[in-house]
Amino acid sequence: MKLIHISDLHLGLILNGFDMKEDQQYILDQIIQIISGQNVDGVIIAGDIYDKSSPPAEAVSMFSRFLANISNMGKNIYMISGNHDSAERINYGKEVFCNSGVYISDLYNGHVEPVKAEDEFGSVNIYLLPFIKPALVRHAFPDKRIDNDTAALRTAVEAMNVDTSVRNILVTHQFVSGAAVCDSDCQMSLIVGTTEDVDAAVFAPFDYTALGHLHRPQNVGTDRIRYCGTPLKYSFSEADHQKSVTVVELGPKGDVHIETVPLKPLHDLVRISGDFETVFRPANYPDISPDDYIEVILNEENDIPDAITRLRSVYPNIMKLS
Repeated sequence: MKLIHISDLHLGLILNGFDMKEDQQYILDQIIQIISGQNVDGVIIAGDIYDKSSPPAEAVSMFSRFLANISNMGKNIYMISGNHDSAERINYGKEVFCNSGVYISDLYNGHVEPVKAEDEFGSVNIYLLPFIKPALVRHAFPDKRIDNDTAALRTAVEAMNVDTSVRNILVTHQFVSGAAVCDSDCQMSLIVGTTEDVDAAVFAPFDYTALGHLHRPQNVGTDRIRYCGTPLKYSFSEADHQKSVTVVELGPKGDVHIETVPLKPLHDLVRISGDFETVFRPANYPDISPDDYIEVILNEENDIPDAITRLRSVYPNIMKLS
């Protein structure tokens, strides 16, 4: 079984005053091309589909077209809500959508029924666990002591009664201990602390854990626990990231192969630095396009009059000047 793993689309995002809808549509179209070219069986979307719980209509339409394109290719979709999403809005229509191979996480009530799939090696159980906090899990399990996120996830996983004799995938949206964070993870309403961390050991019953939440693509301890990262750079702390989609291929029980397919944005997010006269000449930065989204760091002791207006005459998409 071969699956594409993506997450944290943040559709509808306004970044430093720039509407990202054109960039997001461009990258979704590119992901569709990758899905087609990789001949996958399905697509995992691990939360934060939208940037806000009440997304703009254009973002909803964009995502609807994206789902329709995948479904029209005959690929299944396995998606959950993240902390930026409204679980109720994402969950809407799930009973109808599953008839088209679009499987959506339930509102969490303590019970997660796996989506069952088959291939030449047998059964695969795919568990869709939306973003959860301890208070939500305590409500479902009032007799359990749940005082941190690890205890909440452990309780939720134990309640799944996972059959480890077959292959199992968990799709979830949490912060796992040992993962690397960047500025945008904190800027986008993430609080990272000891009670927020989830011990990776709770994912032991699963052959692959498809994570959303953090923006840097990375494994956590093992390639079987993975953040695929955002498809676009959403802060200048991500300037050195190579964005990609993760391709997961499950063979017989115990055989999991991971690879990545790089994504190329419509506009890159880059930093350039130097004195004003150096920065003012794009030829001094041959590796970037003047149309990229740019943070300019001026190495000047004195203020440069009207610097950003002058720089925008050669770099129209400057987002930050410092």
